[in-house]
Amino acid sequence: MRTRRYVAKHWFTLLGPVLRYSYSRDAYVLRGVGRSLGPVLRVERRHRRERPSDGVERRGVRSPSIVL
Repeated sequence: MRTRRYVAKHWFTLLGPVLRYSYSRDAYVLRGVGRSLGPVLRVERRHRRERPSDGVERRGVRSPSIVL
């Protein structure tokens, strides 16, 4: 089994004429030779999401300790 490569969606628009969708692989392969040669490409669906804690101070606000 060939490794799937994740590619940005806009590349499929540019490479559309040379690729076909394979339902058995749930990926795009080269037309004509995709059964055994060439890349197996999937649309990049894994988004870089910010963690819910990004930008938020998770530690409680502590009042400054006064030492006399």
